[in-house]
Amino acid sequence: MTQQGAVLQGYNNELVKCIEDLCMQKEELNKQIQQAEEEKNKLQHEIQVLSEQLECVCENLAQKVASRNELDKILAETEAAYMKILDSSRTLLNVLKKEVGNLKHTPELKTNVT
Repeated sequence: MTQQGAVLQGYNNELVKCIEDLCMQKEELNKQIQQAEEEKNKLQHEIQVLSEQLECVCENLAQKVASRNELDKILAETEAAYMKILDSSRTLLNVLKKEVGNLKHTPELKTNVT
């Protein structure tokens, strides 16, 4: 019986050691889980901050694009008006040259012009 008791005591000691090892593994795993949860929370916070920043940048970009589009429209209208002014100026200059040419051919101005 003593031998059986010693064997049983050996099994018991081995079982206690295995249980202690499992408890230590569980504690280590709990620490790793805690660290992973903290990292997850940190990343989720960073994602929220970045999402808010992205939203602001997108709104700012949309405003700038709208302003640029308005400027493009104003520039196109201004250039078109300027081209009309140039065309009118060219027409006026041609008319003026023609009139001055006609005046040179009139007899009363020939004596005064030379």
